[in-house]
Amino acid sequence: MTERTTVRLITFTHPFNLDSLVAPLDAGTYRLVVDEEVIEGLSFKAYRKIATHLEIPAISIQAVRRQQLKVSSAEIASALRNDTLPLG
Repeated sequence: MTERTTVRLITFTHPFNLDSLVAPLDAGTYRLVVDEEVIEGLSFKAYRKIATHLEIPAISIQAVRRQQLKVSSAEIASALRNDTLPLG
């Protein structure tokens, strides 16, 4: 299987929650790492996601160590949507 990894920067303007964490993460810009594999047997090249990780803490936070938290694409999309909702 051929795999590829893409890295995208995502920015949250407010602290946000993820299901796998007990405390909210700070607002900031985070690296989202997506691993995909080629779907074999098609007449064109297509990929399917096999893993999505969020690198924490945020890029702007000085940290000696960083970790990658396994997340779902749907959870990240929901957190980004909630971040754009008006407060109040």
